[in-house]
Formats: sequence, structure tokens, C-alpha cells
Amino acid sequence: MIDQPTTSLKCHGKTIHFPRKPMVMSIVNINDDSFSGDGTLDADKAMELTRRHIKAGADIIDIGAESARTNRDAISIDEEIARLSPFIDAFKEEFTDRPPLLSINTWRPEVANAILPLGVDILNDIGALPTPENAEICAKNDTALLIMHSVGAPKVAHLSEKYPDVISTMRAFFEEKIEIALSAGLSGERIILDPGIDFAKQRDDNLRVYRDLEELHSFGRPILLPVSRKTVIGDVLKIENPQDRDAGTVSSIIAGIQRGAHIFRVHNTDAALQAIQTMDALKQ
Repeated sequence: MIDQPTTSLKCHGKTIHFPRKPMVMSIVNINDDSFSGDGTLDADKAMELTRRHIKAGADIIDIGAESARTNRDAISIDEEIARLSPFIDAFKEEFTDRPPLLSINTWRPEVANAILPLGVDILNDIGALPTPENAEICAKNDTALLIMHSVGAPKVAHLSEKYPDVISTMRAFFEEKIEIALSAGLSGERIILDPGIDFAKQRDDNLRVYRDLEELHSFGRPILLPVSRKTVIGDVLKIENPQDRDAGTVSSIIAGIQRGAHIFRVHNTDAALQAIQTMDALKQ
């Protein structure tokens, strides 16, 4: 087991120092076509799920209004903003006493430009930063930027992508994207890296990322590992229903802890925190 490298993350007036207990980013989907079947367009239900995550101990709430599934049409920019804005207002009104960080999962600059000024801590960008726009918007709004590795446009399936060496490809990708973000005026302390499990990767690519995750520590940035209920877990365990993949998710969290991941993005906050707490006790 390797220790988390020393680094820090700045977002919206807050500073998080690592090493520390790994953070849990809990998922709230404000849509009706989430791959894991837990999305909702009912604002009250979305807020109730948020309360459960926070009660369980979530460090970050990650809000997504559009499913990343490639077999679903993209929603409009206006619809995405209309789903996100009321939730953020309700979140800010209700959680005033030491709230978790708030992350917004979107790749569209138009949405980021409308939503980040509402007080968002992290922009979870699955679009692979093809232009500097989202980095510029984050710099303007004191927001951290999560850069995810992928290939091509979001909402488009990339099922035949092959890499001679996925880790070397990913390292070159992050070198390029970090430079784009820095040139756009974003501080390096506002960057998080995400290897993009299941995005433009085959089963063996994903398993290689799990095994060799520590190779990304050379960038000196926090690493988010999005492990929850992933297709690669279903492939390994022959489990079709994503909601039945929580045991595999816990195994993936343990593998990530052993390789120094800083943040885990999950659906089941209780199970994730139990895994983290158990590993922490064993380490002590």
C-alpha cells in the first residue's frame, strides 16, 4: 500500500490538504435515465437522496442533470440549466452548517458559465477539455476543475478504442490538458485528475488503470477514481444490473486506496465509507 502523496486542492475559498482520509463524492442524478437506475426528476426525491448521502458522511455531492449514457439523446442546454439551478438554490438554502463540497457534472461551457456563479466548488467535466473554455470559467469562478481522460465527444460511444499502452497514453493526455488549463489562467491547485474508468476503454484497459493508478501521482494532483457500479465490474463478475455491483465497487475502492487515490465517486455512500474506515483501521 502506498501513502497518498502530499498535495492540496483549492476550490471556492476552501483548501483541502492531502494526505488525509480519502474523500467520498456521492452521486445525485437529476435525470430519469441514469445507468444505475437511481436518477429522478423529482426535486424532493433528489434532495432526500442528498440528505441521506450527507448523513452517511459524504464529503462531496456530485450533481448531474444529464446521463452520460451514449444510447440516450443529449438534453438541451436550457433543460440542463433548468434541472440544476433549482437544486443548487435548495442545496445552498438547506445546508448552511459545514456543508459538503458541491460538484456539478457537466461538459458544456454554456452550462458551466450559467451554473458555477451560483457557488459551485468543483466542475466535474467528462468532456476531456477539448478547448480552454471550461478552465477559463473555473478560473473566473474560483472553482476546481476535474479533468477526465476520454477520447472524442461526450455522449458518443467509443467502443473500439485501442491503446498500445493505456497508461502512457493517459500520461500524455494529462500533460496536454493540464497545460491547457494552466494557460487558461487556472491555478494548478484547482485541478483534479480522473482516469475515466469505462470511458473509451476496454475491459483490460480499465483493469490496467486500477492496477497502475500510482503512475499518475507524478502530476502532483489529487486523483478521483470513479469506481461505482462500472461496466468493467459487471464484465468481471458477470452481473448485468448495475445496482448489484456494490461488492465489486467496494473491492475497487480498496484497490484504489492501496494505490493512493484521493477521492472516490460512488452511489452507495455507506458502503464506500465502511470500506475506507476499515482500510484506515488496518493501516493504523
